[in-house]
Amino acid sequence: MLTLLVRFVLGPLVRALYRPKVEGVENIPGDGPVLLASNHRAALDTGVITFTTPRQVRFLGKAEYFTGKGLKGRFIAKSLDALGYIPVERGNAQAGLAALEAGRKVLTDGGVFAIYPEGTRSLDGRLHRGHTGVAALALSTGAKVVPVALFGTEGIQPNGAKIPRPAKIRVRFGEPLDFSRYEGQDSSSAIRRSVTDEIMYAILELSGQEYVDTYHKRPDEKAS
Repeated sequence: MLTLLVRFVLGPLVRALYRPKVEGVENIPGDGPVLLASNHRAALDTGVITFTTPRQVRFLGKAEYFTGKGLKGRFIAKSLDALGYIPVERGNAQAGLAALEAGRKVLTDGGVFAIYPEGTRSLDGRLHRGHTGVAALALSTGAKVVPVALFGTEGIQPNGAKIPRPAKIRVRFGEPLDFSRYEGQDSSSAIRRSVTDEIMYAILELSGQEYVDTYHKRPDEKAS
C-alpha cells in the first residue's frame, strides 16, 4: 500500500511541486536489469531519482534508519522500503560486500538499482573518481548501465535548512552502456577500473562538472 502511495500519489505531487526537467528518460530500458550510475549532489538525490524514473528503483540505505522502535519506527522503516531503500550496514569491508550483494540481487532479479560511484555526495561540486563497485555489479550481472546527471538538487535543502524548498532541478539520463564485451572478466581489477572510468566519463559528459581523479573523502574522514 505504501509503495503504491509513493509511486502514484506522492510522486506526482512532488513532480508538480518542483517541476523537474527530465531529459533522456527513454534511455532507461523498459525491462531487464538496469544499473543507474549517478553523480551525487545532495542527500535528497535518491528521492529525485525515484520520482523521475518510470521503473521502481532500489537504493542502499543505512541500516540504522530501519531499526527505530515503536509505531513511528515501523512506519519510517516501511516508508523507506516503499521509497526503494535496502537496509545495509556500513563502515567496514564486510559491509561493503553486503552492499554489493544487495545490489546484485536486485539486478539478477531483473530490477533497477541505483548507485553513486563516488561513494559520497560531492561537497565541492566537482565529480570525483569512481569506486569500482559499480563495475563489479555491471560485469557480474550483465546489467545495462545508464549514466545519470543531477543538477540543482543541492538547492532543495541547503545546509541549515530544516525543510525542503523550491529549486530548479534537472535530471539527464544518458544512453545505456553495454559491457558484455567483458563477459567472464569481472574478477580482473584492471577491467573493473577501466569500466568504472568509462562510466564516470559518461556521467561527466552529461553533467559538465569538473573532474577530479581522486576519491572524495567523507566529511568524517576529513575531520579525523
